[in-house]
Amino acid sequence: MEHHGTYIEAAVAAPPWGIYTYAVPPDLVEQAETGRRVLVPFGHRTITAFVVSVKRDAPPADFDPKPVLDVLDATALFHESHLAFFKWISSYYLCPLGEVIKTALPGGITVQDITRVHISEKGLDALNDQGTSETERKLLQVLCSEGPKPSSWLLKTPVPPFRASTVNALSRKGLVRLTRELKKSTTERKFETWVTLTEEGLSTESLKPAHLELLDQIRSSESLALKDLKKREGFSSARLTALEIRGFVRRFDQQVYRDPFGETILGDTAPSLTEEQEQVVGRVTQALAGGFSTFLLLGVTGSGKTEVYMRLVQKALDLGKSALVLVPEISLISQTEKRFRMRFGDTIAVIHSGLSKGEKFDQWLRIAEKQIHIVIGARSAIFAPLENTGLIIVDEEHDGSYKQENGLKYNARDLAVVRAKLDGAVCLLGSATPSLQSFHNAVSGKFMELSLTKRVSDRPLPRIELVDLKTYRDYPGIRSFITPPLEEAMARTLHQKEQILLFLNRRGYANFPVCATCGETLKCVSCDVSLTLHQSKNAYRCHMCGYMIPSISKCRICNSSSIKNLGFGTERIEAAVKALFPDAAVARMDQDTTVRSGSMVKLLKDVRDRKTDILVGTQMLAKGHDFPGITLVGVICADQSLNFPDFRACERTFQLLAQVAGRAGRGDQPGRVIMQTYNPDHFSILAAEKQDFRDFYRQEIQFRQSLGYPPFSRMIQFRISGKSKTAAKEAAEKTGLWIRDTLTRHQPFFDAVGVLGPIEAPIFKLADHYRWQILLKSHDQRPLHTLARQLVRETGRSLKQDGVRITTDIDPYYLM
Repeated sequence: MEHHGTYIEAAVAAPPWGIYTYAVPPDLVEQAETGRRVLVPFGHRTITAFVVSVKRDAPPADFDPKPVLDVLDATALFHESHLAFFKWISSYYLCPLGEVIKTALPGGITVQDITRVHISEKGLDALNDQGTSETERKLLQVLCSEGPKPSSWLLKTPVPPFRASTVNALSRKGLVRLTRELKKSTTERKFETWVTLTEEGLSTESLKPAHLELLDQIRSSESLALKDLKKREGFSSARLTALEIRGFVRRFDQQVYRDPFGETILGDTAPSLTEEQEQVVGRVTQALAGGFSTFLLLGVTGSGKTEVYMRLVQKALDLGKSALVLVPEISLISQTEKRFRMRFGDTIAVIHSGLSKGEKFDQWLRIAEKQIHIVIGARSAIFAPLENTGLIIVDEEHDGSYKQENGLKYNARDLAVVRAKLDGAVCLLGSATPSLQSFHNAVSGKFMELSLTKRVSDRPLPRIELVDLKTYRDYPGIRSFITPPLEEAMARTLHQKEQILLFLNRRGYANFPVCATCGETLKCVSCDVSLTLHQSKNAYRCHMCGYMIPSISKCRICNSSSIKNLGFGTERIEAAVKALFPDAAVARMDQDTTVRSGSMVKLLKDVRDRKTDILVGTQMLAKGHDFPGITLVGVICADQSLNFPDFRACERTFQLLAQVAGRAGRGDQPGRVIMQTYNPDHFSILAAEKQDFRDFYRQEIQFRQSLGYPPFSRMIQFRISGKSKTAAKEAAEKTGLWIRDTLTRHQPFFDAVGVLGPIEAPIFKLADHYRWQILLKSHDQRPLHTLARQLVRETGRSLKQDGVRITTDIDPYYLM
C-alpha cells in the first residue's frame, strides 16, 4: 500500500499483548492523537488499541504496516503526560501496557470482533452420526437447540465447557460455520435533542395561536431540551414539525453528562481551624509550590482531617493546580463528596464502581476535557486523567480496599506516591491508624510526619472498657455474645436518647453449621470453607463463591436433618438486639443489606437523621464515618482476625478496633466503647484500648524485623490454581523447582532472595480450583523483580500447563 508518512504505535487491548505499529490513512491523520482509541486489524480479528505515540517520519522500505480502520474518540481519553505513569505500572507490576491502559479507562468502551459458531446443514445431519465423538455431538446439540453461540460462550459457560480444539475440529469437517461480527462498546457519549429558534425576522402572521404559544415557550428559554419541551402544556410533535418546516425553529443534538450526584447540596461556611490543623495546612501549603514530597498525617479519629483536606485542595486550586482525593469505600465517597460539594459546588467529579458505566464514562470525559479540577474516588480514581496535578490525598491510607485483587493487582496508595512523584505533586497520606509500611517510611525519613493529636472542639477520645468473653462463655442464649455489661450500657444509652453502634466483622446468622448426628460441618462443595446460614434468605451460603443450598438441607454424610447452627454473624446480632430492645429502631449495614443501589446511602442518612437507634454492621462502619449521635460502640468479638494465618493479622486487628472505637463520641456527648474479647492481654487489643498507635508500632515492628517481613523486605506471591488437584500440585512443584534452580545457577545475584513454598494456600479449594502459593522475599527489590519477570516469561513457555493458571502478585496484601 502507499504510505503517507504518519504512523502510530498502539498498545493492544487483547493478548498477545504488546505495542504495534499501524499506518494512518490520510482521512484519519488529523484525528491520530496520543490517548485516543483506534480500531485496528489484529491477525484475523478487529480490536481496540490505544495510541501511545504518533510518528510522522517514513518507515523502513521493507516495513509494510497494516492501516488503522477507524479512530473511535473525538478527544483523547488520557494525556501524553500520563504515559510515563502507565509505563511505570506496566514495568513494576509485570503487566502489559495495553492491559494497564484498559484497566485505567472506564469499562465498556472496548470494541472488538467476536467469533460466532453456527451449526451447518451437514452438522444437522451429523447429530446422529456415530462417526462424531460424544463431545462433538454435545456441542452440535447445544447449537441446534439454542442457536448460534459466541465461541467465548462455548469455551466458558457450559458445564463442562468445550475446548477450542473441538470447535476447530467441527469447523474443519464442515459441521459448524464460523462468522465474525464487530461487538460495539457498551458505553458511549450521550446526546440529547434540543430545540432552538432560527434567525429572527420571519413573519408570524399566518401562525395559529397554538403554534405561537409553542414558539413563545421556546423563545423564553433560547434553547430547550426536547424531552423538557414535551412536558410543556400544549406541546405536540405535529406543531413542532410545522414550525421546523416553516423555518422558525431547528433541532440539534448536544452532548449531555449523566449526573451521578442526585440531590442538590447547599453551601457551607468553613469552620475555624484548630492550632494543630493550622500547622498541618501551613506545612503542606509550603510544599505545594516546591514539587514532589510525601506527608503522612497521623490524626486521631475526629481530629478534623477532612477539613484539612478541603483547605489544602483550595490551596492547590489557588495555585492553578488540580487535586485528587482517594477514599477506600463507596460509602465514604458519598460522605466526602457531599462535604466537598458543600464547599466547592459542582466543580468536582467522582469515580467509583457504584456509578453506571455511562456515568463513569461521562465523569472521565469531563476530567479529560479539563472541565473539572477536583476528583474524588475509590482506588480506580488514581488513573483519573487530571492534568497539572498539584495534590493527591489518600484518606484512610491503611485500608486494604486500596489493593486490587483481580486483574492488574495494584495498590492505589502506593500508586498515589508514584503519580505524585511523576507529576511533581504533593502526596498526603492520612489515617488514625497508619499502615506499618507508611509509618516506617515516616520514621526512616522517606515521608514527612504530621500529627493531629486532639479531636476538634477539644472533645475527648472515647473511654474503652475490655470485657473478657471467657467469663460469659457458659451464659445461655444471646447473653454469651451480648454480655451483661454491654446490655446494661445499651439500655442506659437508649434511655438517654443517644445512638449505638454494634460491630461484628462477620455477616449472616450462623457461620458454623454442624450435623448433630455425625459431627460433620456443612461445607461448600466448591470451596474449603463452611457455609453460613442466612435466615432472611432461608439458605446456607458460601461467602467465597456464592454457592447456596436451602436451610432445610440435610447432612451430605449421614443424611440427618438435625443441623446445629453454631456461631453468629450480624444477622443474628440484629435479631438478638430486636428481642432485647423491641422499642428501638434497629438497622443492619453489611454486604447483604447494601446490595441494592442507594441502600447504603439511605442507611447512613437514617443514622445521621436519628431515625436509627442501633446500627449493627461489619467493617463498613469502621472507616471514617461521622455520626455525632453515636455515643456507645459495642465490639461483639474483638479477636476474630487475630488467628488468621497472615503476618498482618495483628495490624489489621488493631486498625479495625481503633477505627470502629473512633466512631463513638464525635458529637457533644462523650463516647464509650465496650470491647468484648477472648484475649484481653494481647498487645494489639491493649494498644487499641489505649488508642495508642505508636505503642502498637513499637511492639509489632520488632516482630516484623525479626522475621524479615515488610517493611523490612519486599514480597512477590505466585498463585498456582487449577481444577485438577493433581495438575495444580504438579505445576506448583515444577514452578518451585524452576525458581530454586534459577537461584542456584545465578548466584550471588539472587543470594538475597528467600523462597517460601510451594505450599497449599490457607483456603486450599476455592470456586472448584485447587490453590497453591509460592512467596518470594528479599530486602532488595532488583533481584526479586528480575526473578519474577523471568518466571512470568517461563509461565508462557516451559511452565505452561493445560488447565493451570499461574498469577503474579507484587506486594501482596492478602495471603489467604
